[in-house]
Amino acid sequence: MSELLDSSAPEIRGITLDAGGIPVSGLVAEPCPRPPRAVVVAVHGGGMRAGYFDSRSLPGLSLLELGAELGYTVLAVDRPGYGASAPYLPEGQTLREQARTLHAALAGFAATHDTGAGLFVVAHSNGGKLALAAAAHEHGDTLLGLDISGLGSRFAVYPHQLPGAAGHGEWRRHWGALRLYPPDAFRLGRALLSPVPAAEVAEGPLWPEMYPGIAARVRVPVRFTFAEQEQWWRFDEGAVAALRRPLAAPRVAVDHQPDAGHNISLGWAARTYHLRALAFLEECLLARDAAAPQGRRVRKGPERVNSTA
Repeated sequence: MSELLDSSAPEIRGITLDAGGIPVSGLVAEPCPRPPRAVVVAVHGGGMRAGYFDSRSLPGLSLLELGAELGYTVLAVDRPGYGASAPYLPEGQTLREQARTLHAALAGFAATHDTGAGLFVVAHSNGGKLALAAAAHEHGDTLLGLDISGLGSRFAVYPHQLPGAAGHGEWRRHWGALRLYPPDAFRLGRALLSPVPAAEVAEGPLWPEMYPGIAARVRVPVRFTFAEQEQWWRFDEGAVAALRRPLAAPRVAVDHQPDAGHNISLGWAARTYHLRALAFLEECLLARDAAAPQGRRVRKGPERVNSTA
């Protein structure tokens, strides 16, 4: 496989952040040596780890590599109750508690790293709940927007069918058709699996009731993506209307990703989805630039990457 190695590819390394005494582990890729245009914070779903956004199945599928190549720092975190924080939070945390922990971890990161124009969250499934909750309690102006896949507000299953602490739910609902994934995706994906913390399991069925109150406090642009074979959440016309209705966001986009199952970032469609997510980030930057006084614009322009050696 040495012929596939690219010495110019961004370095992806492990990182541990301090969230008020709770270690939050993850992965980071930076667009060195130039400063980042913004920071993409990637937040995984239930029963997974930060590596969900760093697919090794095929070159080009990793959000961390792609984002760094386009001039962004990409920080994929293990949510509270996963990774390094698991021994400190054996039961996990409620959504509100997770939001506080994430804010603390990101504040620590921002204190020691250039964040460019601000933070943009790309989140999957239960990670989308955390992204919305964190945005609802955001008091500054550093959050640029949210891009969320695999999350709605109306279940497509009965509550008793939701993933629990003893397992990850029905396998097929997470993945969809096998043809949607590279051959190595399932073998490599086993290393990403992690027990779902008890607090997360207990709160899971309550999301449809929790969502409207959280959404009403989200005041940044939001984009939702539903995979063609999404099987956990409804995305029919009525469900999409219910998803949009309570949001206080200045812009809400709802898209559909063809040829994909729930775990989009591990499938063939990963690069397509990641490019669309980063395009939404570009739109958020453009909207901020257009609204800001000329002298206060902070956007860093794109630079050429991967020039010939």
